Amino acid sequence: MSVVICSLKWEKAHSGTQRISYDSDGYHLVRFPYEATEESYDPWKMHDPAGGGGTPSKFPDPRSGLIWPSHDGWGVLSAMVFWEADARTLEYRTRFVRDPLNLTKKKYDSTGTTDSVSTRGGQYRTCVWQMFVHKGMPLGLKISARGAGDVKRATAITLAEFKLAIHTDVKRP
Repeated sequence: MSVVICSLKWEKAHSGTQRISYDSDGYHLVRFPYEATEESYDPWKMHDPAGGGGTPSKFPDPRSGLIWPSHDGWGVLSAMVFWEADARTLEYRTRFVRDPLNLTKKKYDSTGTTDSVSTRGGQYRTCVWQMFVHKGMPLGLKISARGAGDVKRATAITLAEFKLAIHTDVKRP
């Protein structure tokens, strides 16, 4: 069975601060640089600045948060997010979203949402979700940090990784 992979990494130490801003769904779409300088791996060009628009995307615009699957198949999505310590943030959420920017006819569809409470110090989370993915249907990693009363907090992140492995030879009965 063949597998095609896209692995993205953003790190504050290399790319500077990522401004956390919330979309109408209450989540921030994590952005990733296009350069292969932060251990990113994208031989199938699934994180291509030309994806999804007439003009090339530039990090950190919203389209820099997208992976465009190069094949149809069974996708294994994984993410890792490190948040800075913030005593006022009480819960952390992550989710995978099909078409988070509404660039296709299918429109926004969230799945694999996780929610966890704060622990002492920095917050370090990983998550995995599996689903069918389709060429032409972009995927994004969205995050949210919440305080008392479900208030959205702009808690800084220091590292994020977003990965897609597509199993292209799915057997059918």
